[in-house]
Amino acid sequence: MRSYRANFIAAAAFVAAFALSGTRSLADPRVADLVQAGEIRVGLFLPQYTKDPASGELRGVGAHIVSIAVARALAERVGVATRLAGYAAPPDVVGCLKTTRCDLGIMGIDPTRAADASLSPPFIQFDFTHLVPAGSSIRSIADAHRSGVRIAVVRAHASTLALARILKGRDFIEVETPEAAFELLRDGRADTLASSRPTLIDYAAELPGSRVLEDRYGMNLVALAIAKSQPGRLAYISEFLDELRRSGWLQRAIDSAGLRGFEVAASQAPH
Repeated sequence: MRSYRANFIAAAAFVAAFALSGTRSLADPRVADLVQAGEIRVGLFLPQYTKDPASGELRGVGAHIVSIAVARALAERVGVATRLAGYAAPPDVVGCLKTTRCDLGIMGIDPTRAADASLSPPFIQFDFTHLVPAGSSIRSIADAHRSGVRIAVVRAHASTLALARILKGRDFIEVETPEAAFELLRDGRADTLASSRPTLIDYAAELPGSRVLEDRYGMNLVALAIAKSQPGRLAYISEFLDELRRSGWLQRAIDSAGLRGFEVAASQAPH
């Protein structure tokens, strides 16, 4: 497993400590079930988190330091605890939401997910690109997308769904986890690894001479996901995120986490 950045750990603790004064929920019927349960169960998938080998505690990685802080701020607003659960891939979290084992997920907005989960407006964004190994002749997205280039991807990740829409009918080398995709590139079984820029920057540090391409093929708009059967909860969460955006809370969270290449997403309906 990749080494976890010490400054991210410190930032996670600091960002999670943010609270909106006087914002505890006053028995809003849209979240009454969460109040009754006493907790919000948040499903995460790799590479959104790492697990402390000693304590088993889940910690956010990159943008998901902020995502988890948002989930905790929501729980603070509702007046309940937060419980994090780690899964391997996005379909596992979708299944968790559909079977009501999770109350909340964190996902990139993509049209293919609309049938399985309701998504809030986005609250943070970052781009998709490629990582290439040392000596690669690939210098741009156009090069990476040429016919015959072997592209490693993670099945069902937002970066893969976006790429599939661009390169319709193209076969990728699909695996279940980011680590497995990186090993394909490291071992020479793939020519590029397509994923989010922050994830690729981390992997580049483990592969001497490798490069993250400067241009991008898409943008990841991160949202909170809930079960389709909870329209009231979706409305409540959407209002809450808008307050975080307008108050400057989200920008302060990004800054405090020391994140580069991330922006507060403009308020818009998911599509």
